[in-house]
Order: sequence, then structure tokens, then C-alpha cells
Amino acid sequence: MIPTRKVADLPTPALVVDAEALDHNIETMRAALPGAKLRPHVKAHKCTSLARRQAEAGHHGFTCATIRECEGMVAAGLGQDLMLANEVLDASRLGALVAGGARVTLAVDSVETVDAAARGGVREVIIDVNVGLPRCGCPPDRAGELADLARERGLRVRGVMGYEGHVMIVEDGAERAAQCRQSMELLVAAAADVGGELISAGGTGTYDCNPWATEIQAGSYALMDAQYGRQGHPFRQAVFVLASVISSAPEWSVADAGLKAFGMDHGNPELPGSDVWFCSDEHTTFSPPRKVGDRVLLVPGHVDPTMAYHERLYLFSGEDVVDTWPIDLRWW
Repeated sequence: MIPTRKVADLPTPALVVDAEALDHNIETMRAALPGAKLRPHVKAHKCTSLARRQAEAGHHGFTCATIRECEGMVAAGLGQDLMLANEVLDASRLGALVAGGARVTLAVDSVETVDAAARGGVREVIIDVNVGLPRCGCPPDRAGELADLARERGLRVRGVMGYEGHVMIVEDGAERAAQCRQSMELLVAAAADVGGELISAGGTGTYDCNPWATEIQAGSYALMDAQYGRQGHPFRQAVFVLASVISSAPEWSVADAGLKAFGMDHGNPELPGSDVWFCSDEHTTFSPPRKVGDRVLLVPGHVDPTMAYHERLYLFSGEDVVDTWPIDLRWW
């Protein structure tokens, strides 16, 4: 009999996921947005084992951010309805997936990306509309003519998508809802010009205040992070970076996980009951001090890039490691 591996025996830093918290989060979202109302975004976790758990909860359509994510999901048998919510100029790899029997819908926001979809063998597109985030997306008043162009190129237009990403970081719930409404009014108007069955939008920050979208593209809810944890959602923190205290002084301690273990764009990781001072390449400095050899569970500020920094996650229950999942959708 193989002895059970213990969390305390893991080499640090290690990416660990609380199995009970993960199950709670998936079930909570399933109850709020059952079936086709949610299209989980795999960029948040980049792990087909976790995506399979989401599919088992009834969420069979998925959002991807990269071609590699689409390829990995198809290889894992999860390619029934994928949406690449990102523009590409070479869609040939996506066309190969479609030719092999996968369903892949590609976001387009320009003549060039429509042409790339048609040239690459993609059959279905969704018109990406700028709803306030200065990133991808066509102006709302151009969405209809772009949809007409796509149909002229022989593509099926499934509808519109628009990501109110600038709203996700608003901590006040009422203000977040008000800004979400403003963004969705733009998207609904574009949808009237475009046609199709989908109005795809949203994320973990607005999953509960966006009734205009026919599907929500939330992803972070499964694992959570410090940014979303401050917004009062009913999801539990599930992912942590396990680190060891390797040095202590009278006023602070140093753990062996730093900039190379966390996505830092949303700020420092958090350590409940402690004040994180700063991170350097391999270290996190915090106070009050703890004993050398103590283990700490650090909460990443932003889950998505944190996941991409690690090759695997360790699923744990209590003191036991119950499974190891590869983070197999990372890289490009």
C-alpha cells in the first residue's frame, strides 16, 4: 500500500488547492448559472483536470484565451463547444481542430480577423465589441457591418461578446453593477444589429449582476484570489502557494516564494493574520515573524498568471495530498 502523501512533505514553493473549497465553488456557480448560462474561462486555471470537474457540473461550453488552450481542451475530450475569446491572424490550427470534429467559435473585431477566420478554416465567429475596456473589440456601431462581412465570407455569426474587464476590479458592489449596466447597454445594442443567439460577456466580478448576457465567461470563481476575495462573493479561497519560512528576524520573516511564484499585477500576495511587506525574486517578506521551518499558505493577488507560473497543482484535503494535476494548458 502506497502511503498517503502529506502537504507537510511537499517541496516548497508549491501550488496547492483545497479540494473542499474547489468543490464548494463549482457547486455554488452551478446553482447560480446552470448549464449553458456559464461558459467557464480556462485561462484562469489552465488545467484540463479542473475543466473536467466543471464539465461534470454541467458546464460543457468553455472559453479559451489561446490557440494552445483550444488544442489542449480538444485533446482532453472537452472540445464540444469552445470559444476563443481573442483575435488571431493565423487561424489554421483552429481550422484543423474544426476539421477534426471540434466546435470552435473565434472572436473577430476587424476585416483582417474575419478574413483570417475564413482563410484558416474556422466556420463560426462571434463579433467582439468594445464595451469600455481599451483592449480588443470593434466600436459598437460597427458590429453589424462586421457581422455582414463575416456572413459574406461564408462564416456563421453566433452573436456578440464584450468583456467589461475594467469593471471586475471595482470593489463596491453597487458601483460595479452600475458600470456593468453601462457596458451591457452597448453590447445589447450591438447584438440587435448583429443577430445570432449569443450575448457572451462577464466574469467572476459581474456574474451576479449581468442579466443581459446569455452566458457568462467567469473563470476565477473556481480557485479565487485576493482581488476577488475582497468583493464579498460566496466563493472560497481554494488556491494557495505553500511556502516555507527560511529566515526570521525580530520584526519579520522570509518565505521561499517570490515574484516567480505569483502573478503580481494585482498586488502582493496576502497572508491572513500577517502584513506582507514585499516580494523579491524568490522571497516574500512579512510580519509578525514566525519560526524558521513553519509553513505558510499565501493567497495570490491574481490567480490567472499565478497558475501559469507552475507546472502542477497539488489537490489537498486536510493534511493529505489527494491528487496531482498538471497545469497542462500553460505556454503558448
